[in-house]
Amino acid sequence: MEVWGFWAAAAILVAGIVATLLRAMVSARAETRGARDFDLAVYRDQLTEIERDIARGTIPAEEGTRLRTEIQRRLLDADRTARKTAPATETRAGTAVVAGLIAVAMAAGVYGYWQLGAPGYPDMPLQARFALSEELRTNRPTQAEAEAQIPISPPRSDIDPSYLELMTKLRQAVQDRPDDQRGLELLARNEAAMGNLTAAKDAQAALLALRGNAATAEDHAALAELMIMSAGGYVSPEAEQVLARSLALDPANGTARYYTGTMFAQIGRFDRTFILWRRLLEQSPPDAPWVAPLRAQLPDVADRAGVRYTLPPAATAPGPTGADIAAAAEMTAQDRQAMIEGMVDQLGARLAQDGGPAEDWARLITSLAQIGRTEQAREIYAEAQTRFAGRTVELSGLRQAAVEAGVGE
Repeated sequence: MEVWGFWAAAAILVAGIVATLLRAMVSARAETRGARDFDLAVYRDQLTEIERDIARGTIPAEEGTRLRTEIQRRLLDADRTARKTAPATETRAGTAVVAGLIAVAMAAGVYGYWQLGAPGYPDMPLQARFALSEELRTNRPTQAEAEAQIPISPPRSDIDPSYLELMTKLRQAVQDRPDDQRGLELLARNEAAMGNLTAAKDAQAALLALRGNAATAEDHAALAELMIMSAGGYVSPEAEQVLARSLALDPANGTARYYTGTMFAQIGRFDRTFILWRRLLEQSPPDAPWVAPLRAQLPDVADRAGVRYTLPPAATAPGPTGADIAAAAEMTAQDRQAMIEGMVDQLGARLAQDGGPAEDWARLITSLAQIGRTEQAREIYAEAQTRFAGRTVELSGLRQAAVEAGVGE
């Protein structure tokens, strides 16, 4: 509708300009023609009068011939002047019309570029942009080069000594039994939880090497995430290959799709990032860990891609049904509290036995804090950090839930 409104306004503007200029042109031509006709009529009357005087003998023939020649000269001059004036007036009016049309066309061009173009891009042909992005993708730093640029972080001083002792034993056990998959899995998670991202990445890579073709899409996505974290958020060519293997096994893997979009953004292909991230947002449950970062970044990505985009309204995770609310309303305060605590305990027992997605752990942390069991919420948060160590997106959602619950930093 905005486009049609613009073209309607432009058409009215063009019609008004042309009508005004044509009216001025016609008026000027009419005035010029009127003055010319008047002068010519006077000179013709004078010639007629001279011929009449010569015939009556009022003036000598020689004098009449001289006067006739003079009047004829003036008549020719007047006609010549009128012919020169009329085209000049028409040319000026025509030029004004063309200028008006050019001005409107330029305005339309600017409007069209603003609506359909990408003002944030430099003035470069599309194919040249793509070629530049592909060159950047081909020649970007390797994983090792990127990691070498990351400053070495000092060891954490807030880790419990008993935990450090357990980590020393775990490292030794993995060194003694390098084919122990369970040991490598625990080592990768705990090294990441301690901030030892390179060690966590190496442990996860060794785990995938042992699992071979049995490695899942999530295993590959976890390795790619650790590689990206080790490189300070940069998606290296090696990390891109791991992401590709994850998506080959499971095209719907959210972690791999999110970081693949990040890679395209880093090489300037915001058009591809937008397509990937928009579909991921539309297909993800509202409590997926990557939904919040997607909603925060998609508007800017759309602008850089030259796309007019409005975020859809934020969805919420499903809550209690109407029947649950009605049943709770009929309970006493003590019964209602007991029912809530029973539901929270059931969720905690299920996660402890079977595990579950990060959003369920975040929900448990929030629920425990709401019923006043903050110490238990803090313990659950610590356990969840261990379970999801090295998985940035999941950890981000858990951290947000813990901070809102008052048990995280």
